[in-house]
Amino acid sequence: MRLLGIVVLSVMAAKSAFAHEFWIEPQTYQVALGQEVVANLRNGQEFNGGSLSWFDHRKLRSEARMDGVDALVGRDGDLPAIQYTPEDAGLLRLVHKTVMDRITYKEAEKFGAFVEHKDLDTSALPAPVYPFKEGYTRFVKSLIAVGDAQGQDDVAGLEIEFLALKNPYVDDLSDGLPVRLIYQGVPRGNAQVEVFEKSPDGEVLITLLRTDAQGEAVVAVKPDHSYLLDSVVLRLPTADIAEEKGIVWETLWAAMTFAVPK
Repeated sequence: MRLLGIVVLSVMAAKSAFAHEFWIEPQTYQVALGQEVVANLRNGQEFNGGSLSWFDHRKLRSEARMDGVDALVGRDGDLPAIQYTPEDAGLLRLVHKTVMDRITYKEAEKFGAFVEHKDLDTSALPAPVYPFKEGYTRFVKSLIAVGDAQGQDDVAGLEIEFLALKNPYVDDLSDGLPVRLIYQGVPRGNAQVEVFEKSPDGEVLITLLRTDAQGEAVVAVKPDHSYLLDSVVLRLPTADIAEEKGIVWETLWAAMTFAVPK
């Protein structure tokens, strides 16, 4: 299979309390025109986790994108969090950005394990003094087929996001699904992408990819499987944010979910 020179590594499925992913998981990735799309916001590990209720104060942006853009709305406490009925057929993109949350690291071992797991570059950053607080923000997308599912993914303008370069529901994926990782409007090269592949019986396989110089990677996919892609950027916060939030470092998490038809 064509891999565009991307290194693929197997990952041991060891549980790690230092890296909880956040993603959108629809109850079904393919709906008929006129059918309501129902999706959960999930937080957990290895593509398994708990469902989170909708709370307006927990999100900065939430929308449904097709030919146009509709704001997703809900009532505090809604579970599932996302309930939306598209008016047209096509490739629906759900986009969600959270507010910044914080975590406190009290010891070097735990933070070092997180940095290693997510392959984060700390070479240009000062060594942290423990304990310290890190701020993190989630930028997530989900691709859902509505009716004939025609259409293409688009750049939503998130600070970090995945862009699918093929439509997983209608295009030929015999060579895999090419994706581009974009950070601050620019393709992010030489970045780790963690791929979670879930089979129909719920078994999850985890692999690692690395984007090429154009920020692209190719995800090998299987029919009747669902996928979660994840990538993280670690950086120094601005002085204003550091003071306001009381954080030393900041992480930005990109995630995208989709499925491949039978």
